[in-house]
Amino acid sequence: MKQTPYSLDSLASGSGALRRRTLIAGGSLCWLPAALAAYPEWPVRVLVPWPPGGVVDLPARLVFRYVQQSAGQPFMIVNKTGAGGAIGADVVAKASPDGQTLLVTTSAMNINDAMQIKQPFHPIRDFEPVALLGNAPGILVVTPSRGVKSVAELVALAKRQPGKLSFASAGNGSPAHLAGEWFKSLYGIEVVHVAYKGAPAAMIDQMSGVVDFHFANAAVALPQIRAGKVQPLAVGSPQRLSYLPDVPTMAESGAPGFDTNQWIGLLAPAKTPRSVVDKLAHLVDEALRNPVVRSSMEKNGIVPAEAGGSPDGFRKIVVGDLARWTAVVKTANIKAE
Repeated sequence: MKQTPYSLDSLASGSGALRRRTLIAGGSLCWLPAALAAYPEWPVRVLVPWPPGGVVDLPARLVFRYVQQSAGQPFMIVNKTGAGGAIGADVVAKASPDGQTLLVTTSAMNINDAMQIKQPFHPIRDFEPVALLGNAPGILVVTPSRGVKSVAELVALAKRQPGKLSFASAGNGSPAHLAGEWFKSLYGIEVVHVAYKGAPAAMIDQMSGVVDFHFANAAVALPQIRAGKVQPLAVGSPQRLSYLPDVPTMAESGAPGFDTNQWIGLLAPAKTPRSVVDKLAHLVDEALRNPVVRSSMEKNGIVPAEAGGSPDGFRKIVVGDLARWTAVVKTANIKAE
């Protein structure tokens, strides 16, 4: 008999405990096809190529805590970091396509490809997109002492002092780096890029005023925004964020099409059987319907994906994201430093 490490009752939410091998769709219970019921028959490894507690690790743990309850097998999160997420991703790219080794990662591998940073795999050809877990939006923040209250005021200040302002990033080739270069190109301003070793270090200098602004990921920015230590000017997502309803989007601030969302999603090795991919997608969909999962993501600055997504829909997101960042790198003439 399969064993589960937690009782189902202990993970029940206000909407009721997760039901084993079922999918709630359109208000009704839909039993999964019998052909999919056998997977998984033994524990599954889920590689997260980023540190524990980060913007990718957190939703992975939230979702797969519930997935394993429905699946009846452990889904073990393994953090295998290094090379901007490439080391862990490469393990999955080269794994047997049987659904036993999976990857939860983000847009970083697309950005690396767009920047022509060598990776031992191709972000499209070597993976089978399974499910979108959520999005990590970038938030344009400034040091409050600058007295800047809008994107227009920041641009005006930069134009009055060409080359004097600086923007931070979590590192060369990071989403914050590309967002800042895109911002410079879009508005024709001259500002200095300051690369840090990680988002927390960038935020420390942002709060102290060493740098003037940056597109911080929401998970890092939210606590400091709530504490009044940084001032949000705009969000780099298509819609306003539920947890920052008064902060406009970049599009509303005069930059249509400016979208710095990072997807966070589940991928399997290329050629993984469609039956396995579909079963995994069902399990993730079930977890994403749980209000505990959704509220926990939002509290940590992550926008949870809408339940009901499909592997084909996620594939379109991954392919479109690669095209978007490739165009941004070319248009803004961004070079690896």
